[in-house]
Amino acid sequence: MAARPAAVNARSAWHDVPRLQVRRFAAIALAEAPALAEEILREIRREYPRLPEVLDESGEPMALVGIRRALEVFIQHLETAEGRPTVPPGVFQEFGRGEGLNGRSLDSLQAIYRMGVRLAWRRLADIGQRVEIPPPAMYELVDAGYEYLDGLVDQSVRGYAEAAARQAGERLRLQRRLMELLLADRHRGDPAEALTERAARVGWSLPEKVAVGVLLRPAREAVAPAVGQGVLLDMDYEQPRMVVPEPDAAGRPELLHRALTGWAGAIGPPVPLPDAAKSLRWAEAAVRLMERALLPAGEVLYCTEHTEALVLLQPEELIDDLAVRCLAPLAHCGPTHGRRLAETLLAWLETRGGAPEVATRLGVHPQTVRYRLRQIRELWGDEIDDPDRRFELELVLRARRLKGELT
Repeated sequence: MAARPAAVNARSAWHDVPRLQVRRFAAIALAEAPALAEEILREIRREYPRLPEVLDESGEPMALVGIRRALEVFIQHLETAEGRPTVPPGVFQEFGRGEGLNGRSLDSLQAIYRMGVRLAWRRLADIGQRVEIPPPAMYELVDAGYEYLDGLVDQSVRGYAEAAARQAGERLRLQRRLMELLLADRHRGDPAEALTERAARVGWSLPEKVAVGVLLRPAREAVAPAVGQGVLLDMDYEQPRMVVPEPDAAGRPELLHRALTGWAGAIGPPVPLPDAAKSLRWAEAAVRLMERALLPAGEVLYCTEHTEALVLLQPEELIDDLAVRCLAPLAHCGPTHGRRLAETLLAWLETRGGAPEVATRLGVHPQTVRYRLRQIRELWGDEIDDPDRRFELELVLRARRLKGELT
């Protein structure tokens, strides 16, 4: 880009303009700045009639104050041509903040700024002709104007980003309060009314069913997964939580699978909205089993696909106590022989078949199975024919298999 008035040491056409001529240009431009600011604002309002009018403490439009101040700073800088013109703080940052708070993009605001620069340039070009500023110097003035515009845009972008961050923070706070109420074991007052009010504040439509997930971070500073609109996600927990509305809706499982690639955890069973805490409990139980390597790690599991493990391994103390009583006849067998008898007993209980069927499942000779079954009957006696005892035996043996103690 050509040298600008902002350059300190560089030779330029603007620096070659006699200082008396520059001062005349600046004096006229400053005198006309208020009228020019009003003209610019008038044209902006004509082009953008829906632009909100915000007044300052004195009742003057903030936009008019900002335009006038921006013009004055730029013109005053032309007289000294030292350093770069300092963008007036506050006003243009407030413009960007207003766009963010009102949910608009910065595109329209930047278009407004460009319109202002074009209108200002026309007036400055006219003044330049009146005081006979050489065209090359005026061309440099155009470059300087657009560089100055970049500074104004930067101020607005900063304000916009601040507003967006504040809004995002407020939404996260409201969403967290909604999830706390949704996942509470006990609700105070009228939970339905409170849920409706909190959901409305974050624009969340209350679903009929939800599934609650508990996630394990792939890394401590992992970025939140893009779980999609409608899924509530709270990353403030050591193990992040999420509430999935209508988990069986078309496309929902596929979307979650893509979003949670690289994450691990568990998603509880679908439950009616008031029972969300129950889904959370199952998801937490599944994650505990994953951390003990009793459920597959490295992926996000659905509790409904691991019901057996959750039912049999969760009440660990009860199952272990039942196993001690039910499997007492094996206490005097050696570890290896006892395990083979337990595997044979489980295969027989599951197949309800004879020696050939059990042998096929275990991959051994039918005669070996017959020998073991005779031993089992000797150890348990008539109890092996009792339906209740057989049910208990199958429970504890399945639990042992889930733990990897049996094949």
